[in-house]
Amino acid sequence: MNAFIAGVGESPLGKTPNLNAIELQRAAALAALEDAGLALADVDGLLTTPIRVAQWAMPVGMVAQGLGIRPGYLATLDVAGASGTAMVHHAAMAVATGQAQTVLCVAGQNQLTNVSRDATVAQLASVGWAHPEYEAPYGPLIPTLYALVAQRHMHEYGTTPEQMAEVAVAIRGHAALNPLAHKREPLTVADVLNSKMITTPLHLLDCAIVSDGAAAFVITSRKDLKKKPIKVLGQGYGFTHAYIGEHDNIATTGAVQSGREAFAMAGVKPADIDVAEIYDCFTITVIAELEDLGFCPKGEGGRFVEGGRIRLGGELPVTTHGGLLSAVHPGLAGGMFHVIEAVRQLRGECGERQVQGAELALAHGNGGIIGIHCTLILGHV
Repeated sequence: MNAFIAGVGESPLGKTPNLNAIELQRAAALAALEDAGLALADVDGLLTTPIRVAQWAMPVGMVAQGLGIRPGYLATLDVAGASGTAMVHHAAMAVATGQAQTVLCVAGQNQLTNVSRDATVAQLASVGWAHPEYEAPYGPLIPTLYALVAQRHMHEYGTTPEQMAEVAVAIRGHAALNPLAHKREPLTVADVLNSKMITTPLHLLDCAIVSDGAAAFVITSRKDLKKKPIKVLGQGYGFTHAYIGEHDNIATTGAVQSGREAFAMAGVKPADIDVAEIYDCFTITVIAELEDLGFCPKGEGGRFVEGGRIRLGGELPVTTHGGLLSAVHPGLAGGMFHVIEAVRQLRGECGERQVQGAELALAHGNGGIIGIHCTLILGHV
């Protein structure tokens, strides 16, 4: 496929009270274009996602207007948390088929300063993640629905709260090395276990943060680029259910299918991956995805994350920018930061958190309540 990731960038992250959604997205877009050595005038394709902080009838039109561009190819993409990785694939297809030469993917919002963390959790509970007849009447929050996954995983495989806490600690350690990360303070397993119980067995620090921020990347077939581009070697999608109560095995995710397809297309195996940027909305999500993507046998995820194995210097460094648990989570754009980190790791640009000799990276997105997944395998051209 003659389409490459040529540039990546982000806005200020964390709490940005002076920047609205369009301003955050513009900052990220300009950063990504500068990284690629391109300008807004070079963009003839645009992809974005819906946002929650404003009533935009046509999000991609609002973003195009805010950026001052008139692309010939444009769309609003929403596959929930899998949108960040899926954007890469959709943009690459547009470029490869001649629909556009340079596609800008950009999304983000001022989620934290607009409505606060607590209000965000309540807002998300009202947008249809629970079955309207069999689940919603009981008032579950999204953490409640993910807690069902954790409870089942613990019941079937003996996964422990300490093992889930290790995921949060490892990823916070990576965030501490990322100057842009929202949360960088040191974290211990005891800190996670002593944090407020949100919904058994998930504590506050088992759950993603809420942030302001935007992310962007540029997909192009152009050769006159500022930096060496990164290639999509493989991609895959997986879908198992719309509502968690309809899933026949809630300890297993759609990553089984998406990972299998991505690895087959790339012609590589999980053991070949140097760094894995895995979607981490909750600590249990990482454990289940590690299993389902093939990095360890099913049921071994809890034991796999022990002993520093997913930390920098370990067997498989996971989510090295700090992820949704610590670095940034502004909504549907959250998974885009996993792609950005994968690109920078392959370029050797991550400083203290650099995985030495990284040649192959995996970026994985999870949407809904573990229902829809998109996996990318990235490497050098």
